[in-house]
Order: sequence, then C-alpha cells, then structure tokens
Amino acid sequence: MCAAGPSRFPTTRWTLILAAGVSAQAREEALTQLMGVYWKPLYIFLRRRGLDAAAAEDAVQDVLLLVLERNALDKVRPERGRLRAYLKTVAQNYLINRHEQATAQKRGGAAKAVPIDTALAERLADVETADPDLAFERAWATALMGRAFARLREEYISGERQGPWEILETMFQPSAAVPGYRDLAKANGLSVPALKAFVHRARLRYRELVREEVEHTVENPAEIEGEMSALLEALA
Repeated sequence: MCAAGPSRFPTTRWTLILAAGVSAQAREEALTQLMGVYWKPLYIFLRRRGLDAAAAEDAVQDVLLLVLERNALDKVRPERGRLRAYLKTVAQNYLINRHEQATAQKRGGAAKAVPIDTALAERLADVETADPDLAFERAWATALMGRAFARLREEYISGERQGPWEILETMFQPSAAVPGYRDLAKANGLSVPALKAFVHRARLRYRELVREEVEHTVENPAEIEGEMSALLEALA
C-alpha cells in the first residue's frame, strides 16, 4: 500500500509541489506525499469517470507526475485554488487529453513507481456514490482523517502521549461496535470518570490532527475553516 506514514510535513503540500522542480529527490518526495493522501480520491474519481481498474491505477500516478512536471510547475500557483480542486481539474484534463499521454517512464524519468492498493480502492468504489465529484470528496475526507488517526496512534504507541492505545482503538470504532463506558472501564481497571476524561483528551487531540492535515493542503490559513466544513459535508 502506498499511503505514507504518519510523519508531519515540514511544509504544505502546495509547497512540496512547487519545490518538486528543484531536484529528483524533491520530486520523488512530493510524489510520495501526494500519493499518500490523494491516490484513493483520484482513483475513485477516475473509475467513476469510466476508466477500468488497470487504467485508473496507471492514471493516478500519471496525473500526479503530470502535476510535478517542470513545465506544469511554471503554471501552478497556490492562489489558483484549493489543492484538492486543482488535482481534480488536472485529472479531468488528463481524461480529455488522454491520447496525448506519454508513459510514466517517459514523463517521470527516474521517478519511482508508487504502488497503490487497488483492491482496497475497488472495495471502497463499490460502496461509494456514483457521482464522481462526491466520491472524490468523500475519499479525500476519509484519507485525511485516516492520516490523522495514524498520527494519533503513533503518538500513543511511541509514548509521546500516555495511556493505553487499545482503549482508544476500541472507542474510535463505529458507535454500534463500541462497548459501554462502564464495561470498558471495569475491564481496564479504570473508573468511569477517568476513562471518559482519557477518551475526551484523545478526541480533542484527534480533532487537532485532522485540522493539521487540512492545514497542510492550503497555503492561505483563511481557507482552513472552509476546508474543515467541506470535510464534514463530504462525510455527512
């Protein structure tokens, strides 16, 4: 699976894109980071636009390599809009001009292929809305929240934050699968108030991490609230 680990980005993803022309290493880093969040939204979007699974798998990396081309970078500016909207526009144009595509080897030079988990994406595509735009938005929101959850897990597993991760992993499941506070507290030797306080702190931290992930996708801080609202709407 290509998803990048939970490490923090030192810059926004817009900055990574704009820096990709500096070196092959910068280009590869930008590709890896973008694939970590946007491969699934783009894959589902392209599938909904009519590509079969194999073509969509190739197209995801093709689209991102196209974004990172030096001649394309000259035209990219953050003020053009939100990154997710820009990437979707590139994907739409890719479909329109598909006959002009070069292969990833010709376009990407020494860039490494980044595998994507098409089996997982296909399962998600089966249950997603048929509308390509809405499917893209939902997959984008899910990917950002997944990265935030992975970072939260790393903080507890590494000892950066104190407390049993196993409890949080249970409590963050869909509500139907979550045991009651009383039973969970008893099983872990905690009082109910202590358990509630522990979970509450973790949920607050999770929200902070989701916000940070959203912040990485914008260059203008004024756009954060709008993107947070878009994320919640996509999951509604």
